[in-house]
Amino acid sequence: MVFEVFAISAAFVFGLAMRPIGLPPLVGFLAAGFFINAFGPTFGMPTATGPILDYLANLGVLLLLFTVGLKLKVKQITEPQVVGTGLLHFLFSIVIFTPFVRLFFTPDWMVALLVAIALAFSSTVLAAKMLEAKRELGNFHGRTAIGILIVQDVIALVVLAIFSGKLPGPWALLIFATPLLRPLLFRMLDLAGHDEVLVIAGMMLSLVVGGVGFELIGLKGEIGALVMGLLLSTHPRASELSSSLWSLKEVFLIGFFLSIGMSGLPDWDAIVFALAVGVLLPLKGVLFFFLLIAFGLRARTSFLSALSLTAYSEFGLIVAAGIPAAEAFLVPLAIALSVSFVVAAPLNRLAHPLFEKYEDRLQPFERSVRHPDEQPTDLGDADVLIFGMGRTGSSAYDAMTEQGNAPIGLDADTYKAAAHVEAGRNVIFADAEDSNFWNSVNLSRIKAAILAMDDIEAKLIAARTLRAKGFDGPIVSHALYEEHVYMISEAGADQTYLTMREAGRSLAAHAVDEIRARNGTAG
Repeated sequence: MVFEVFAISAAFVFGLAMRPIGLPPLVGFLAAGFFINAFGPTFGMPTATGPILDYLANLGVLLLLFTVGLKLKVKQITEPQVVGTGLLHFLFSIVIFTPFVRLFFTPDWMVALLVAIALAFSSTVLAAKMLEAKRELGNFHGRTAIGILIVQDVIALVVLAIFSGKLPGPWALLIFATPLLRPLLFRMLDLAGHDEVLVIAGMMLSLVVGGVGFELIGLKGEIGALVMGLLLSTHPRASELSSSLWSLKEVFLIGFFLSIGMSGLPDWDAIVFALAVGVLLPLKGVLFFFLLIAFGLRARTSFLSALSLTAYSEFGLIVAAGIPAAEAFLVPLAIALSVSFVVAAPLNRLAHPLFEKYEDRLQPFERSVRHPDEQPTDLGDADVLIFGMGRTGSSAYDAMTEQGNAPIGLDADTYKAAAHVEAGRNVIFADAEDSNFWNSVNLSRIKAAILAMDDIEAKLIAARTLRAKGFDGPIVSHALYEEHVYMISEAGADQTYLTMREAGRSLAAHAVDEIRARNGTAG
């Protein structure tokens, strides 16, 4: 019981302490890991708790990658800006880091190369966590960042296979047969229902079929969990499955951040190494930014994607742990990873304000080409704007159409927008947090705006910008939490409704109508 009391209490105290200073809880969990490592034995905590946390951390990472896969499309991983940026950034990073590590930290060129490879990767866990927290995994820049991370993960597997001498056997070729499993997986998800069996189905697919199954054929379980998610990403209930695993994944991921902190107490050399590569961390983001610009993306997408990728990777620790020549750098790399998280997490929270602040300096770097993430300027004959085309936005769109209005839906997910177009709705790709969209869009025909996206920051920006552009029509929004109602109204919305409260009122209204209809029939 000492382990549970000490680990959970430390995670809670340090995670809670981050909120008043504006840092995400994961930074506190990292600090809690170092605290447990330093003071745990003094309080009677068993020394064998490391493997327990490592096990929980592995479950958390597998569940995270599975849920990331549920929100991806295979097509996006093969896009030129994704594959090209992932490969080129890896090569340029090795060229930069190898001589640096060789000059200051080791006389061995091979060890320097392996450490440089570990530093070349970006954190899948941090990027996915931050994008998910901001509800931007489906946005263009979020999908681009995650696609690049998948390319990096594949590179990491190849590196491990080459330098550890553990090349995958012929069974690994079975990965190319996994699409044949899709009908069976779809049927399994159809039968799982909506209760705890759905949660167990998600755990089995991510941890058993993906995690253990891929390790049995000589591949990493992380790739297996991601592949399982990708196979199910086109299922109508993929989003529901992801939501059902959310709390479970969050709890296990605490173990991941604690385990990084508990990987070892740093000596002076490890601290110097972490600070030195921390100074080089901005180069990682700058390189991502200019590579994405070179592949024709706009400055905003390039900046947001690059910022998501500006952190060292937990896969670097896996590389160091799996290759004997690099094991001496395991603790220094863990400290460097922690430092990069502390720097990157708050910057990612401020990503949109940061771009707005430096937009004038970043915009000139854009290429004069047709950008794949181009924002619309003409809304046609539409008279109602609907931001966010999930279930709430889609219902609002259909209701507006039935009332004789001409709505247009805006969504930052290109795939979701395309799916709505196929279904016959007037929906376009546009991001309410993108200043370029607001600078060029014509709102002269718009009579009303509905804010149906979930992200509170996106709602606030949309409401403020609509009013700043002189829009005087009604702005109506929904809110997930009571404390958001006042914020959205202050930003410029005329009416803000709590989603669940309105659902309850609607149910009551239907019940009253049914009672009256039956009483009328009986009379």
